[in-house]
Amino acid sequence: MRMDKTDKSRGFLDSFFKIKENGSTVYTEVIAGLTTFITMAYILTVNPAILSAAGMDPGSVFSATALSAAIATCIMGIYANLPIALAPGMGLNSFFAFSVVIGMGFSWQFALTAVFLEGIIFILLTLTNVRQAIMNCIPRDLSKGVSAGIGVFIAFIGLQSAGIVVAHESTLVDMGNLATPGTAVVVIGFFSTGIMLHYKVKGAFLFGIFLATLCGIPLGVTSIENFDTSLIFSIASLDPTFLQFDFSQVFSFEMLYVLGIFLFIDLFETVGMFLAIAGKAKLQDENGLLKNAKQAFMADAIGTTVGAVLGTSTVTSYVESTAGVAVGGRTGLTAIVVAILFFFALFLSPFFLFIPPHATAPILIIVGLMMVSSLKDLDFENYIVSIPAFVAFIAMPFTFSIANGIAWGIISYVILSILANRIKTIHPLLFGLAVLFILKFAFM
Repeated sequence: MRMDKTDKSRGFLDSFFKIKENGSTVYTEVIAGLTTFITMAYILTVNPAILSAAGMDPGSVFSATALSAAIATCIMGIYANLPIALAPGMGLNSFFAFSVVIGMGFSWQFALTAVFLEGIIFILLTLTNVRQAIMNCIPRDLSKGVSAGIGVFIAFIGLQSAGIVVAHESTLVDMGNLATPGTAVVVIGFFSTGIMLHYKVKGAFLFGIFLATLCGIPLGVTSIENFDTSLIFSIASLDPTFLQFDFSQVFSFEMLYVLGIFLFIDLFETVGMFLAIAGKAKLQDENGLLKNAKQAFMADAIGTTVGAVLGTSTVTSYVESTAGVAVGGRTGLTAIVVAILFFFALFLSPFFLFIPPHATAPILIIVGLMMVSSLKDLDFENYIVSIPAFVAFIAMPFTFSIANGIAWGIISYVILSILANRIKTIHPLLFGLAVLFILKFAFM
């Protein structure tokens, strides 16, 4: 009788997700889901750490991170039937905290409102197929420079949070005091994660964070007092961040500027992810693009909207999904397994929130490395695109602003295209963005 129920459940899963049709099995999909979750679960630690720098409650952000990831990934699995997991994006959370709030001086409520509007706009663009069309209007090489620049920016934040890089009056930056327990924790986390990645250990990021955290206990870096056992199996309240919007500046140029950057970054991170998954998992449609792309874009857009309501930065598709694909994940069942695990993580917040910044800094540095790898495919001989990509790449860490990097990359591309008599190749949307950015730098 029990075997009959098991066979029926497997039969239902197979027919709903078309598992055999996609060359997989239920067991393989479950293993793929576990693998994907382990490789991206570091976001449960890193996202509260980053957004708390903007003044947000870390416990509330943790709950918003886990719940938004669970909801968005579940939609991806059921609606798009793809092995893609979603969560608040690295890079986007840094722009939220360090550029919009700390750099530009806006409140985190303002930034959260921009994320909410971004999600609504992406829903509308997906329904009208505009989002798919936008994929093809901006040069791919420019987006590679943007991705690499965000990687360096993230790595710089990791070095700064660890105290390895500090401010200096004459040289702007300098090396900090390395003879500290915190530096030892960073070193342990960095090299242990690096060697696990070398040996392709699934969950290297998560294991590296936990190892560094444990080593930080005897060194006095990890505070046991922050581990509140009374919160185990309870959910940190969402009240501090839930529906905390500020619509007072919704029609301002500042909101338009910030919203445009959010839209741009999220669009190209998502497009790049979808192209990577389509090729690796052989899930292309007749045009060579990701099948069910419209449904996938919709899951991504709804995830961003829901995440903003709960209180977190932009929810986006994760490149770590390729880890699950690598072990055989081919359908939405992989995503459903990830969603279930993120939901259960809600009840384990103390295990994640007592992890110190020194334990997450190595992850930020290594994630930066992975994002910089996009430059390997840059066409350096095509100076019309390689120069703007390089401008975007260096402007982000040197000006400590993702927004500045993207703005100067677009401006450079438009100006060089005009000078090279290639004005017809400039998409009107790209030209409009360049004009807005020039006006911003000239008058603000």
